[in-house]
Amino acid sequence: MTPIKREKDAIRKDCSDKRNAIGAQEHKIRDEKICSFATSLVSFKYADVILLYAPIKSEIDVMPIFHEAIKRGKRVAFPRCNVEERTMKFHFVGGLDELTPCAYGIREPSEDAPLFNPEEEKGSVVCFVPGLAFDVHGYRLGYGKGYYDKFMHNFNGCTIGVVYSEFILKALPKGRFDKHCDVMLTEQGIKAIKKEK
Repeated sequence: MTPIKREKDAIRKDCSDKRNAIGAQEHKIRDEKICSFATSLVSFKYADVILLYAPIKSEIDVMPIFHEAIKRGKRVAFPRCNVEERTMKFHFVGGLDELTPCAYGIREPSEDAPLFNPEEEKGSVVCFVPGLAFDVHGYRLGYGKGYYDKFMHNFNGCTIGVVYSEFILKALPKGRFDKHCDVMLTEQGIKAIKKEK
């Protein structure tokens, strides 16, 4: 195990334990605030496509964003994981009933659902990115599988890290393949990304 992975795993466990300890009612209140801020963003307003995630465990529930996006006539896609390659592709859905538990217990769209192709998409795209923690420069700490890092390397739209405010850390260990989000969204609103010196 590399020193970076060891350090990441320690932070990952600490953040996961702390997030799991937040009560259900507090989760609900914070998540509703985050979704309200999300749907008031200019980037959301003018986006043609919204890329979301289906929350698991104590992840922030972004499903109200889905309902608002559909109401406004936007197209919404969710990721489907390829476990062997540790990659993911987004597929469009028209309703949450089109998601079923697949890899890691995450609800995913069908393999036959229309595919989002970032190279062919002409409209504005916003991707909401989950994470256990982020640092002030927008780098994220996920569950260690690398799915979002790989996806973000080939994605040119706006990336919004979704996280509770206390999990924005001063710095996170990062490898050469890690990519930062453009902005971070918390229950307190948008957090600006600090440029690295």
